[in-house]
Amino acid sequence: MTLSLLDWRRQVFTLYAGARAAADPEKGWQAWRSGRDALAGDHPDSPLDDAARAAFTGLPMAPYDPSLRFVAAVDTDVAPLRLQLPTADDGVVAMDRLGRVTLGELGRLDVWWLGGYGGGVFLPLRDGSAGTTTYGGGRYLLDTIKGADLGGDGGRLVVDLNFAYHPSCTYDPRWSCPLAQEGNRIDAVVDAGEQLPPGGWY
Repeated sequence: MTLSLLDWRRQVFTLYAGARAAADPEKGWQAWRSGRDALAGDHPDSPLDDAARAAFTGLPMAPYDPSLRFVAAVDTDVAPLRLQLPTADDGVVAMDRLGRVTLGELGRLDVWWLGGYGGGVFLPLRDGSAGTTTYGGGRYLLDTIKGADLGGDGGRLVVDLNFAYHPSCTYDPRWSCPLAQEGNRIDAVVDAGEQLPPGGWY
């Protein structure tokens, strides 16, 4: 753990705070996208290796689609479910299902409480693009422990698929990440958010 990683996390929290505060969701997304490019390309804790950083011109991103932004009620009438996910660096990470959100015709996704100090909401997604234009293990929509939080009120969460981003293990195999489980997989292709470059990152 380093002070530069602390700086990385502060910047991520600031990016999402700006997105939550933006009156226009698309402008909030544009600022978030620019900020992620700056972190990935220039920050010492970027998940990109030296070769990828040297050639970096920006994270591939689909254009913003306002129809893929949802303010979704969390249905908590679900059976309790706990998963224990082994990781290379963080030991076993516990995930407890909080409920589900329905994202229009795309279907339902499980919402998780990710264990660890303080805990946080975790919402991964593996859609029909996985393994082709996006990472095979899926992407993240929310991970509030790390600052990826688009807001909401009461029992609702803002779930904007345009903010779907790849976990660190997408860029370098030395990272390990909790990935989308069965209840977070949909067949539909979500043509939004971060994409893979041709040939992937490694």
